[in-house]
Amino acid sequence: MAITFQKPSADKAVLETGAAFTPRFDANGLVTAVVTDARDGELLMVAHMNAEALALTLQTGIAHYWSRSRDALWKKGETSGNLQTVVELRTDCDQDAVWLKVAVAGHDATCHTGRRSCFYRTAKLEDGRPTLAVTGGDPQFDPAAVYGGTPR
Repeated sequence: MAITFQKPSADKAVLETGAAFTPRFDANGLVTAVVTDARDGELLMVAHMNAEALALTLQTGIAHYWSRSRDALWKKGETSGNLQTVVELRTDCDQDAVWLKVAVAGHDATCHTGRRSCFYRTAKLEDGRPTLAVTGGDPQFDPAAVYGGTPR
């Protein structure tokens, strides 16, 4: 069964409190997807979904996204084996972003660098210059072995 999303209501009260899931896709046809681990709440990644990715996610229970860099649909973990099973999918008040709580299979790693989270670096000022320090742990798998090089 194909899912078709209805146009969001212009009535703010209906949009914010109604039962209809009517995502507000941006000018590029995307909604922001915030992804956390269902087990411990750690922020794993931020991605984007088009209507097809969102529909597939709802239908299959496996997270699908739209890769802006590859301009293609992307089933997260299809290559690495680190599939994201959706435990819960929420939307924000005005339905222009979604929050996926997921269980990650395989190496329990989400980032294409092999790390658990894409947010593995901390930004700070050092001698007046912005720098990054790795604070999010070591890679859980070798990206070159899994992807044959570093994917975009």
